[in-house]
Amino acid sequence: MSLVKSAIIGLLVLVLTACTAVRVGYNNAPTLAWWWLDGYVDFRRDDAPLAQQGIDRWFEWHRATQLPAYADWLAAAAKDVLEPTTPALACRWQARLRDALEPALDRAIETAADLVPNLGEAQLRHLEQRYAKGNDEMRSDFLQPDLAERARKSAERTVERAERLYGRLDESQKRLIAAGVAASPFNPEQWLADRERRQRDTLTMLRGLVAQRADRDQRVAALRMLALRVERSPNPEYRAYQARLGEYNCGFAAQIHNATMPEQRRKARDTLMGWEEDLRALSAPPG
Repeated sequence: MSLVKSAIIGLLVLVLTACTAVRVGYNNAPTLAWWWLDGYVDFRRDDAPLAQQGIDRWFEWHRATQLPAYADWLAAAAKDVLEPTTPALACRWQARLRDALEPALDRAIETAADLVPNLGEAQLRHLEQRYAKGNDEMRSDFLQPDLAERARKSAERTVERAERLYGRLDESQKRLIAAGVAASPFNPEQWLADRERRQRDTLTMLRGLVAQRADRDQRVAALRMLALRVERSPNPEYRAYQARLGEYNCGFAAQIHNATMPEQRRKARDTLMGWEEDLRALSAPPG
């Protein structure tokens, strides 16, 4: 489901911000995940312990079983990052990362299924209101009325992400990114409309499960179906748009990488190796 997926991806972005922050960030992640989830759902006092226990169990499983796979992905990426790349190779790396995340997403769905019966109308209204607030924030960040400002903000975000990996970019590289952003088929209006469609699907499904007093198998199946609708929109026009955007982004990522200097690629290698080392340390048995 979109709520679960965004939480996991947000967590990974949080802990992979700098080598020195990964271990501290991950060790604090159960608390941060609880604050995030409670901010969306506003659990009742009696239901909070069950949610917290579910989050703790998910992280115990994730630390022991998933971090090694992420570390392997980073180790392989650290070897390839020194060489030029192609759009096809960039797409393959993204596909490998998606595959690595799938077990965590499916496990999170099972955890979420245990929490559904405790959702009342008050929690669902709170979720609906939090969705609306988040959409307003997205409009502010991505849908500035001034198109020049919108393009500038988008380029700044892309530069920031690239510099997190490669270190400081020079002006010619920033101009390349600005041109790539300007040429992108990314359509924030279309993206936000599908985001709101996913949120409506989520609320409708949750209300139905609660009203029907669905058993656990039914809840898991419904959440998995919802996750499929998140990954593959029921709108064929939006699916075609996603395919165009995905293909473009692979080429754009390759273009940015191929414009980097040898020292920037070495910085990227060292960053990836630092993250790998931290994830292996985090997944090691105590003692």
